[in-house]
Amino acid sequence: MNILWDFDGTLFDTYPALVEGFVELSGQDLDRKDVLEWLKIDSKTAFRHYGISENQREEYQRLHNKYSKSHSKPFDHIEKALAAAGNNIIVTHRDKESTMFLLKKFQLEKYFIEVVSVEEQGFTRKPHRSSYEHVLKSYPIDLVVGDRDLDLIPARELTIATAAFRSKIEADYHFDSYSEFIPLVLEPVKLNLEKKL
Repeated sequence: MNILWDFDGTLFDTYPALVEGFVELSGQDLDRKDVLEWLKIDSKTAFRHYGISENQREEYQRLHNKYSKSHSKPFDHIEKALAAAGNNIIVTHRDKESTMFLLKKFQLEKYFIEVVSVEEQGFTRKPHRSSYEHVLKSYPIDLVVGDRDLDLIPARELTIATAAFRSKIEADYHFDSYSEFIPLVLEPVKLNLEKKL
């Protein structure tokens, strides 16, 4: 089975790093819970809400990467889910260097056959589907896992099964812990694929 994963907030709990980077970028003492709610929609919306210029996106990325190296960790039980999945591919807005740094830090890089860094590789930011179409040229994707709507919109457009992690967004499957991933998501997806054969 080929699974396409989002990284931030899906595989790794990087929200503390995202929030710290955003607060530092703003130069204000913002309420971190509010910032998190806006960032969960997407960073473009958060930038607009707090009056931060898109010209500062590169600096935001730098700050986020700085904090993520010390503040981010994989979600519990993720290794068991990845090992059961088969081929895993990451599509992320994060740069490749910091993605690989975290995967190596937690000995998870062996589970991934490809990491696509959306903007670094010249694709339009999600929810545009160009990065997903790029992956589909090499691998038939059976499932897309994400925690925000912008992760799943391209999958729905491409009629790929979707799973939402810790989110009530529109998806074929929902789960709140990776301890539930195999019975609640992986096994039903495999059954559906077998029925189509």
